[in-house]
Amino acid sequence: MGYNFLEIEKKWQDYWAKNQTFKAENNSLLPKYYVLDMFPYPSGAGLHVGHPLGYIASDIYSRYKRHKGFNVLHPQGYDSFGLPAEQYAIQTGQHPNITTETNINRYREQLDRMGFSFDWSRELRTSQADYYKWTQWIFLLLFDSYYCKKSDAAKPLSELVVQFEQTGNIHVDAVCDEKVIPFNSIDWSSYSEEEKQRILLKYRLAYLSDTEVNWCPELGTVLANDEIVNGVSERGGYPVTKKKMKQWSMRIGAYAERLLQGLEKIDWPDSLKEMQRNWIGKSTGAKVRFDIQGHDGQIEVFTTRPDTLFGVTFMTLAPEHELVDQITTQEQKEAVAAYVEASAQRSERDRMSDVKSISGVFTGAYAQHPFTKESVPVWIGDYVLAGYGTGAVMGVPCGDQRDYGFANHFDIQIKNIFEGADISKEAFTEKGNTKLKDSDFLNGLTYKEAMVSVIDKLEKDNSGEGNVNYRLRDAIFSRQRYWGEPIPIYYRDGFPVGLKPKNLPLELPEVEQYLPTPEGAPPLGNATTWAWDIVNEKVVSNTEINESTVFPLELNTMPGWAGSSWYFNRYMDSGNSEAFVSKEAVDYWQDVDLYLGGSEHATGHLLYSRFWQKFLFDLNLLPVDEYAKKLINQGMILGSSAFVYRKKGTQEYVSKNLIANVEVEPIRVDVSLVNSSNELNTEELKKWQPQFKDALFVLEDGVYLVGREVEKMSKSKYNVVNPDLICEQYGADTLRMYEMFLGPLEQAKPWNTAGISGVHSFLKKMWRLYHPNDSFSVSDSPASKEALKTLHQTIKKVTEDIENFSFNTCISSFMICVNELTAQKCNEKEVLEPLAVLLSPFASHFSEEIWELLGNKTSISNAPFPVHEPKYLVESTKNYPVSFNGKMRFTIELSLDLKKNEIEELILKEEKTQQQLQGRVPKKVIVVPGKIINIVG
Repeated sequence: MGYNFLEIEKKWQDYWAKNQTFKAENNSLLPKYYVLDMFPYPSGAGLHVGHPLGYIASDIYSRYKRHKGFNVLHPQGYDSFGLPAEQYAIQTGQHPNITTETNINRYREQLDRMGFSFDWSRELRTSQADYYKWTQWIFLLLFDSYYCKKSDAAKPLSELVVQFEQTGNIHVDAVCDEKVIPFNSIDWSSYSEEEKQRILLKYRLAYLSDTEVNWCPELGTVLANDEIVNGVSERGGYPVTKKKMKQWSMRIGAYAERLLQGLEKIDWPDSLKEMQRNWIGKSTGAKVRFDIQGHDGQIEVFTTRPDTLFGVTFMTLAPEHELVDQITTQEQKEAVAAYVEASAQRSERDRMSDVKSISGVFTGAYAQHPFTKESVPVWIGDYVLAGYGTGAVMGVPCGDQRDYGFANHFDIQIKNIFEGADISKEAFTEKGNTKLKDSDFLNGLTYKEAMVSVIDKLEKDNSGEGNVNYRLRDAIFSRQRYWGEPIPIYYRDGFPVGLKPKNLPLELPEVEQYLPTPEGAPPLGNATTWAWDIVNEKVVSNTEINESTVFPLELNTMPGWAGSSWYFNRYMDSGNSEAFVSKEAVDYWQDVDLYLGGSEHATGHLLYSRFWQKFLFDLNLLPVDEYAKKLINQGMILGSSAFVYRKKGTQEYVSKNLIANVEVEPIRVDVSLVNSSNELNTEELKKWQPQFKDALFVLEDGVYLVGREVEKMSKSKYNVVNPDLICEQYGADTLRMYEMFLGPLEQAKPWNTAGISGVHSFLKKMWRLYHPNDSFSVSDSPASKEALKTLHQTIKKVTEDIENFSFNTCISSFMICVNELTAQKCNEKEVLEPLAVLLSPFASHFSEEIWELLGNKTSISNAPFPVHEPKYLVESTKNYPVSFNGKMRFTIELSLDLKKNEIEELILKEEKTQQQLQGRVPKKVIVVPGKIINIVG
């Protein structure tokens, strides 16, 4: 009976689906364990062998925890809103829902074939109305909440309105827009409804405002910073420019300190935590206000070094700063306008990373130093960002390398305020305890002393105050797309009003065009039935808009991160139509115990989701404020790309080892056209793409050899390997074990299809342990000490390695174990049954089949995991090296219970000893029990 993996795997996949083997219960007496994979986006390309790496690891651990007696929740679903489906719809006219459904079906087919223990009864799709109903509900909660600094938590906006009615905002300590005018209760009562709504917008956690955004004309939408790579859109590589638009935003900045502190209590990778810390960017210092000569306004700067205030020689504003237009002199307007336009073409990421180039333009305006009253020239420069700090910096060339470079470049006079320090590159990092000079009341003070004195004087003069600043900016929430969650807002007198929760979901309307309207409105502007009737509480035709009972609905949709910011909570109670998650379910599951996914989401999803979790915790809707105890970033499986070499200006392709003295262009080709010896199928290449139709090949030894390069596995690089083909040829269990065998989970590793045969051979060898004569046969006889020792060594090692997520070494242990048991001719059930359970998390179909053949009537998935017994690992014998005059000649196995004289007696009687002595009487026998035997002749 051979190892028919195709038949076995299909059999058990059907069994698991029919019996819902992996369905988790919300009401269980067992301890819970929640394992989560990052929400996959179902692309049209399907999965390649790099995608399942994290799923395999999470599946191994989920199965292991079931064996250990836990009620395991291991769900799966799809982050199914997004730009790719919309772009495809624009190109083909096909509704995104159709392509998304097709892609999901393809993903599901592939995932099922790999034997994952997902609880499919809880499947989620962010694009389904019964899911995004609750995403919209959370948005409305944010819209109707504010952040109270006193309680350091979000509170219902209704409580803030009560305070306004009683005392105004004078005693309110809340996170809000900076330009909020103080008012009392009498003022509030006198305000019109329009004025009240305008004020409340400045406090709401989800708010509408004019915002500088990353605008991508080709995609017709705003992009988040993490959706831009090297100044162009991640999707499509299109140019991105800066533009002011009315946008929805989230006050994630209110949670900056809590997001920082929360990192201390979760077991996430240090590198990822550091990325979040840097993104949040906490700085302690002071805000300083400079009057502008000839203008009423002030320039406010944030500095971490207020002690250097007397060293200010110029100021720089971000090109987008609101004061630029107001203060630029007539003589400088043309130069400033040109610079602002050029800066708008560069992404913030490019501007932040470009530390070498120096550029800027003088505005012609001057600020006034708050202490000396000296004139300070005001420049603009794109190294200053409008959204970071105040969008303005004070230039202190003697204390900052970039300011020093800027001053030198534009020949601005430099002041040195540090005693004994030269104005040089080396001096900038040596100022910690250097005393100040030419600094008025700060002369002779050190950095720490001066910090206190400056802040004290700024506050007394009303020119500034001590301040903690965060780089983290409010998250733009609007997207000018069709395929996303509709924002449940209508507009009354130009102000946003939220729909009632009972009216949710607000479903996406049908549109004929997925592009922006001719007038530039978002794609929902193409909908003809997209107005809200407040009397009948339903969506009606746009023709009925009358601004009294029928109003226009929001045209923007939510960003991709909205649905993925809370999905882990919905999995706990995915079928609930009455609540986003029931109290009973969330009280049982609490949080995610193990989360696996990519580090590329560090400052996107992983930050936004922590923000939403803390917000929902503030409203007593969740029991914990961090949703994932442990996070592992799995490494990437890299592809081995194949290259052909075209002789420049010709259709001649030169084999790899013949290109040394030829000018060639490397061109990627599909790896499926290349065999394991790197030989290219030239005839198939000619058929593959039109550019190769007339190709001529310069061969070596009759074949064309391609070049190889290890890089990211990607469809665009033609180096993807389809897991379906691997499953067909070797089986899903082989694929699962091979991906784990490639190397440590967290590290990147190259895929090599040629290496998979070794893992497949191992499984066939293990199969033969249970089928010694090509038919199933397992003995009930007691196992040998050697076999039990091998088994329990393996149990101990594999258990420790699973707990440490060292899955690659587990595979090595299995291979050693099977080799030893084969050599021992082990066929006893006492060893082979627990071995099948031990292997079950890794080769699940294989183990289920063996388990059934052993006579078990239920799935192996809940069988107790074997526990190693130390008694089998205690050494009872020693394989002694026996030396003659210091040279080892042979070994002998003796009991460790033997005494020194007994060992000497036995060794002298040994036949091999007699052969070595050849009748001589040894002068001395040296015995070290448990170590060595040395016979001196």
